[in-house]
Amino acid sequence: MPVPLATEIHPTDGVLAESTADRLAIIVRAGTDGPQPVADGVGLSLTNLDARLPASVAQLFDTYEFRGKAGQIVEFPVDLGRGLIRLSFLGVGDATPEEMRKAGAAFARSVRGSSRAAVNAAVSGHDPEALTAFVEGALLASYTFTLTETAEGTAPAAAIDLVGSAASEAAEPTRRGTVLARATAMARDLINTPAAEKSPAWLASRAEAIGAEAGLSVRVWDEEALYHDGFGAILTVGQGSPRPPRLVELSYRPAGATEHIVLVGKGITFDTGGLSLKPNDNMKLMKTDMSGAGIILAVLSAVQELGVRVSVTGLLAIAENAFSGSAMRLGDVLTTYSGRTVEVLNSDAEGRLVLADAIGYAVTKLAPDTLVDVATLTGAARVALGSGIGALFATDDTLAAALVDAGKRSGETLWRMPLHEEYRDALDSPVADLANTSVKDDYGHPGAIEAALFLREFVGSVPWAHLDIAGPGRSMSDEGILSKGGTAFGTRLLLRWLAER
Repeated sequence: MPVPLATEIHPTDGVLAESTADRLAIIVRAGTDGPQPVADGVGLSLTNLDARLPASVAQLFDTYEFRGKAGQIVEFPVDLGRGLIRLSFLGVGDATPEEMRKAGAAFARSVRGSSRAAVNAAVSGHDPEALTAFVEGALLASYTFTLTETAEGTAPAAAIDLVGSAASEAAEPTRRGTVLARATAMARDLINTPAAEKSPAWLASRAEAIGAEAGLSVRVWDEEALYHDGFGAILTVGQGSPRPPRLVELSYRPAGATEHIVLVGKGITFDTGGLSLKPNDNMKLMKTDMSGAGIILAVLSAVQELGVRVSVTGLLAIAENAFSGSAMRLGDVLTTYSGRTVEVLNSDAEGRLVLADAIGYAVTKLAPDTLVDVATLTGAARVALGSGIGALFATDDTLAAALVDAGKRSGETLWRMPLHEEYRDALDSPVADLANTSVKDDYGHPGAIEAALFLREFVGSVPWAHLDIAGPGRSMSDEGILSKGGTAFGTRLLLRWLAER
């Protein structure tokens, strides 16, 4: 189900001098001898342009200390024969994908309020991946989420034209960038939806609709089916809420696929912490605690458009962790889908419980070649790596390296963390197979590692990676490609990784 983006981007044959857009921009590289404007697609020589500006381009660059760094912008009024318009010079650095993504975001933010903007980005010599990144950056920076008709701020540009002599070559990179940005926007919309509306049943219903639109097979377990099939952890987490849990399976099966990848997403639609109640400031953000499920759903929605050649199954483990008289209690022992028992020592460590059931089902029933889960799982991951880096745990070096590389190329940085064996005995329970949090203080509470070690208990021998996105999964401000709220961190890196399998 395509999400309507705020801005449409079109590769367009022609030159800026003849564009009818109300905002124009010329790309500038950061050359060794000073900033170098890209002449292709402008339609005017620098000498001609100098005569239309308050001073020469070189003098203006020097006055405004413009060096062509990625995302740097200077703007001047210019008359190109149709009255004064606003002309920008847009720095792209060395035009690497990451620099182009940053430049695209800066440009999109600078042209908010315009009906149409144009930039000479469809020129020969650009790396296709860099142009894809530029489109991603522009579209993600244009993303907005609001439930009011009187939202503050200036609206994003309705359209951006990528002008130049290589518009036909720019078509496919633009399409790919749009697909990646649209999937991210879909996930952000789901994440940012208020929890009053976003019940487990609502999210499962959205998954059914999105899956049908994307040509996926979809299966949903309601509370009765979960009980019948033995998903004890998902049921236990959700038992405190009057809105019962769900499990969703989405399947993509392209012809000729020989590899099967399973993606699992944590889908806690609101997390009070249960009886281990969160402080108010921590709870305010908890409508975003289903980010993992939203991301996996968005990834599955886009795999066909990107021509992914491997089979992919997405599992969304969805529940609301509520505070009530029927909520799970500390000291309770639950039985997971795999048959392993877990003692609950902290009801706010519920995400790993629903993931354990989904992972157990994947390993037992789906025969995956690779398994990856995504979750806003631990505050410890944010403490360790901050808000800009996702924590990666993996049992397979090749898998870890591939995900790190995909993250680097997507602007979604991952840092591999250790599955430190000496910490494993902190999860030993005297009354169950495992405890859901540490039973000892000896190791200084390495929360992110302990959570990953807990999940590993359900993986078996399947190559597995765990992305803890509690840090980069939420943004507190509008900046660059991010908007305040859920970021959908990991959507684009997973799609790039899958598309290259």
